Amino acid sequence: MTTKPRKKSPDLKAVPRKVPTRARLAPVASPSGKPNQADIAYARLRELILSGAIAPGSFVLELEAAARLGMSRTPVREAMVRLRAEGIVEIRARHGMRVLPVSADDMREIYEVLTSLEATAAGLVARRGIANEALVSLNMAVANMDDALDRDDLEAWAQADESFHRTLINSCGNRRIIQTVDQFWSQAHRARLLTLRLRPKPTQSNREHAALVRAIAKGDAEAAMRLHQEHRERAGRLLTDLLSKLP
Repeated sequence: MTTKPRKKSPDLKAVPRKVPTRARLAPVASPSGKPNQADIAYARLRELILSGAIAPGSFVLELEAAARLGMSRTPVREAMVRLRAEGIVEIRARHGMRVLPVSADDMREIYEVLTSLEATAAGLVARRGIANEALVSLNMAVANMDDALDRDDLEAWAQADESFHRTLINSCGNRRIIQTVDQFWSQAHRARLLTLRLRPKPTQSNREHAALVRAIAKGDAEAAMRLHQEHRERAGRLLTDLLSKLP
């Protein structure tokens, strides 16, 4: 009986130099206000997964991760449990983690949630008013998206798109919407990265972002909700269609 050679573990220290903003995560602060070892392990492992440095389907032993991150196994174990709670990994026998693949069916469900909540958030921002600093940030993100497409720099476009949606959600004033959206953001982010170079050039997406900013600036909550819902529905259909065609 022959056994398959074990797949080489990903280099946990090797991070691509240029990855979208969401992958560059600062360690989440512990209750004391300073990141502890578990926070740092979580942020570093999550960064590697979201950037694609640890590919979907990869299996990483707890001991290997601890050695490569230069930490003990306890904070690494805690980090893996947090990643499992986000739906990014599953914990396997022998105390390791397997990075879950990105499923088209999962993304369909996730985008149904995101579409509903983000459209509601857009309406709240328009109805309640938006701080000038946040409005400037939205306009700057749209300008950066346009500039990125002019340069055919899809990674920069993804960074600007990420900034736009984060600013929008964080401006809605509803903590539960912000927290719930954040739970699904990591999985949606990985799917966008996988399909970034498979989708048509996202010029329509830029126009939709600009139209949404105009509706928010006018305080037109109904238009803001409708525009963002249509934008997310279209993006979700495109994403799930592309994922369903991946090998």
